[in-house]
Amino acid sequence: MNPYILSATGPHIKAKTTTANAMRDVLVALIPITLVSVYFFRAYAIFLISVCLTTAVLTELLFRHYMKKKPTLRDGSALVTGLLVAMCFSATTSWWRGALATFIAVGIAKELMGGLGWNRFNPALFGRVAIILLAPWFVAINASLSPWSLNLGPVDVMTHATPLAMLQQGMSLPSYTTLFLGFPGGAMSEASVLAVLIGAAYLIYRKLINWRIPAAMLSTVFVFTLLLGKDPVYHLLTGGLMLGSFFMATDWVTSPINNRGKVAFGVLIGLSIVVFRVILAPTEGVAFSILIMNAFVPTIERLTRSRTFGHVKATSPLSRMVRTRESTAS
Repeated sequence: MNPYILSATGPHIKAKTTTANAMRDVLVALIPITLVSVYFFRAYAIFLISVCLTTAVLTELLFRHYMKKKPTLRDGSALVTGLLVAMCFSATTSWWRGALATFIAVGIAKELMGGLGWNRFNPALFGRVAIILLAPWFVAINASLSPWSLNLGPVDVMTHATPLAMLQQGMSLPSYTTLFLGFPGGAMSEASVLAVLIGAAYLIYRKLINWRIPAAMLSTVFVFTLLLGKDPVYHLLTGGLMLGSFFMATDWVTSPINNRGKVAFGVLIGLSIVVFRVILAPTEGVAFSILIMNAFVPTIERLTRSRTFGHVKATSPLSRMVRTRESTAS
């Protein structure tokens, strides 16, 4: 045994939280924004959510069978991923885009990367961004699948431009109150900030997420948009920032473990979001920023890790000999 590493028996506490319980709580937390989406977008929201949930389940079964592994549907992770993918799209998104994004999220970003607990990137955002990058390929697909599109009624409520697009184009902007309570523009996750915050409060109450990441993200976006002469409140209330802060960036697997790492992770995501919104394309900055920082989580962990409990800094043999003689003489 190394005499310079202290060890001790401790109480080993077993947590009551299981993966299935955690995923159930995330689904419960997503109920408010789901209900608001259904209120605004009605059959379109129900249909797209159903497509993504069904695709998520079938994709997990398919990949687990292909890899000769037991299905893990009971843990609920596939349903959570499917619902989050749906929330990242507008309600009028074609069903094949929602299905393909979910297939990529569950099949590639989750299962092929080792399954739940081993994925490097947030699966839902990975699927969403993949669809953005593959958009040029959809011209032929849209033409061939357009006869299979469904007309679920009038879409007047969904003709609003996204708030960030309205900001970029200099259009008349909705009030803070409207954005906070409910505005049917953009992705379904952007329909109501209040609904997202209600779900986030539930996750914090259940101790499933750490407040440091969203606090660091939101405060960074606020401060730097203010310094750059932009409207910081408007940026906080738009672009899916709230869903990304509380539901995506806080993913246990793809975020740092230690508290200093969480703060650094949130700050870096916030800075990246500001760069996307102010300098680059304003839309989808949250998704790209979180995925980029997911790749740097191991580095952030290494740079911010705490000192190991019981660890004593190594010293030279000469120093140890001197200390030994001094202690013997005393």
